[in-house]
Amino acid sequence: MGRCEDGTVWKLRLHGTHVLVAGVTGADTGETAVAVLELAVSEMQDRVARYAGKQRSHTPTTKDPFVLVLLDEVAFLTAYHPDRHIRRRAENAIATLTSQGRSVGFCVLAALQDPHKEVMNLRNLFPDKVALRLDEASQVDMILGEGARDRGANAHLIDAALPGVAHVRLEGSPSLVRVRAAYPTDDDITTMANTYRAGVV
Repeated sequence: MGRCEDGTVWKLRLHGTHVLVAGVTGADTGETAVAVLELAVSEMQDRVARYAGKQRSHTPTTKDPFVLVLLDEVAFLTAYHPDRHIRRRAENAIATLTSQGRSVGFCVLAALQDPHKEVMNLRNLFPDKVALRLDEASQVDMILGEGARDRGANAHLIDAALPGVAHVRLEGSPSLVRVRAAYPTDDDITTMANTYRAGVV
């Protein structure tokens, strides 16, 4: 992903966890996004049923690949979408995936700008958390856990001129790591898209 403050390589494990990323602005259509979420829930539940009593943890195979569900601007789905029914369906799908998906190879990586509970009340279902630059000091503890700011995670003080700088807290560890994500240029993105487009690799 980038580098840690001590110069070591920053790697972010996705298999066997869920990740919540919060930071100020840098949007999905609600019905389409919820349909994709619900499809992921259906596939996950099918896998759970097949694993029941036979298999405890997931090993990726062609039949049961690792599934990464990326949710950008998740607050749009859980709090800001004008249709209450869409908001409820989105929240139910996210809760189901994050509470049951880890052991069968489903990971949710969700990004949001506002970590307040009324916007994202499911944040405790994400074991790993990344706090990019935040607007308010109180938001640091909302994302990284109580006392994170007292332990030096001052994400609200990250300079706007330092994109990609963040504080990371991983499941089971009280330690907070300061990192800087790598920055892919537009040319890098174009090259990756052309090199790894469907059917090429």
